[in-house]
Amino acid sequence: MRIKAKLLAGALVLGAVGAAGQAQQGPADLVTVPPVPDDYEPATTPWGDPDLRGRWPIDHLNGTPLQRTPEQGNRMFLSDEEMEERRRRIEAAAARYENEDASDRLGQGHWVEMGEPSRRTSLIIDPPNGRLPEKTAEGKRRSDLMRSSWREGQTFDWVTDFDSWDRCITRGLPASMLPMQYNNGIRIWQAPGLVALQLEMIHETRIVPVDGRAPVPAAIHNWMGESRGHWEDKNTLVVETTNFRPGPSGTNIVTTGSPPWNDTPISEEARLVERFTMTGPDTIVYEATYHDPVVFTAPWTTRSDWQRRDDYGFFEYACHEGNVQLRNYITASRADRAQQTQGDSE
Repeated sequence: MRIKAKLLAGALVLGAVGAAGQAQQGPADLVTVPPVPDDYEPATTPWGDPDLRGRWPIDHLNGTPLQRTPEQGNRMFLSDEEMEERRRRIEAAAARYENEDASDRLGQGHWVEMGEPSRRTSLIIDPPNGRLPEKTAEGKRRSDLMRSSWREGQTFDWVTDFDSWDRCITRGLPASMLPMQYNNGIRIWQAPGLVALQLEMIHETRIVPVDGRAPVPAAIHNWMGESRGHWEDKNTLVVETTNFRPGPSGTNIVTTGSPPWNDTPISEEARLVERFTMTGPDTIVYEATYHDPVVFTAPWTTRSDWQRRDDYGFFEYACHEGNVQLRNYITASRADRAQQTQGDSE
């Protein structure tokens, strides 16, 4: 199990507007979601599919929250004043690395990938307020039953008191496709009839058939669901994922602006539809719409711009680190309760 860091809350460039230009002056229209460019025709693989192969890390998105604040309403972009405040906050956080080096110590500065400031108010573009929809009554009930080392005031007695991320099994979906503060690598591989999405975090690889094969039976459930893909408009990979196994949280606490405690349940009826649109030789617009009528009162959609960086280094995610952390949580929790009981009896 990883030694977790309680992390702080990226550059996301839309269309042809560069980050430097956005930094100097914001768009005049702060509300409208720009359309995804659809006129780029990417190179093709030797077998004729659009060629998306390469490394597409999303660490530059750190600092762009999943949800925007209620005060920002339906604004897609920050004002100039808000952008300057975000820049100062990210630069101060990024300076922790040098500050720790200067004081000869290790801390969050050597762990967290801060990314770059972005004008986007949130990764969520629908609902228009940039916030997760309300949970259903059943969603709230299931959320209250979830267990995790991230939940405050919880005791630990067995492995079922930890979530799938605690146990280095999976972050689940859509959480695994959202930025977090470290290990943000995504690598796309292709073969005839297949696309593979390799994730640096939790060392998972999503296999996406694009050869028209039938879905697996509804009774089969996987942590990351079961995906089927197809090509659209010569430049877009569309992936639909169903057959989810409940257990992971659909959002993750270390994605800036996510709900705390890793308590967004996933039901067997969840469905994720993703669109990977090549908009240039080194850019992809990634859109993901998540449907879970058992948990949420409405679907929600994120959108982000990816940048090819084939020099990005993938590292082994040796998550268990001696395989002692679950035991340590349990023994510490039991010892704490025993001490409290002894104190109450004196």
